[in-house]
Amino acid sequence: MHCFVHEKEPAVGVCGACQRGACRACVAREAPRIVCRTCAERGTVIGFEWKSQAHIGSWPLVHVAMGMDAVTQRPKVARGVIAIGNIAVGGIAIAGLALGLVSIGGLSIGLVGALGGAALGLGLSFGGAAVGSFAVGGAAVGLKYALGGAAFAPAVIDGMHCDPALRELLLRWVRPELLPPACG
Repeated sequence: MHCFVHEKEPAVGVCGACQRGACRACVAREAPRIVCRTCAERGTVIGFEWKSQAHIGSWPLVHVAMGMDAVTQRPKVARGVIAIGNIAVGGIAIAGLALGLVSIGGLSIGLVGALGGAALGLGLSFGGAAVGSFAVGGAAVGLKYALGGAAFAPAVIDGMHCDPALRELLLRWVRPELLPPACG
């Protein structure tokens, strides 16, 4: 195989981003894998990345980032007021791993609210496993309230317990037939 720029030079390896042969003169980085100068100058991303032109402070209004950085071989992180990606940090974060004021994801950590397979939040948390001030989930641990299959908090509704004060609180937002009969 020969270099894609210098056709008479043998390639020392294949670029991890564009998959073309590169000679010693065309290699920009060798570790953690070979990247050619063209891809390094472009900041090539394996995946997708987009940032809105509008900013609030130093953060873009919307940042979408998925995939890997070809040079560092690390996952791209979406950082913005609204952040969407495999890993997202922002005001509203939507990702497999989400961290934000309001977060939605497989593992979701939110200050105001969290929704995910595993949700951890200071405010309202919904998830298979939920931890928060008000936690709702299969396994729910609440600082004040918990609702779920297995619930642990000062006031709980689960398969074995029904706190009357929590039931009354929930009746403000939920139809009565969705809650257990009156607590005893």
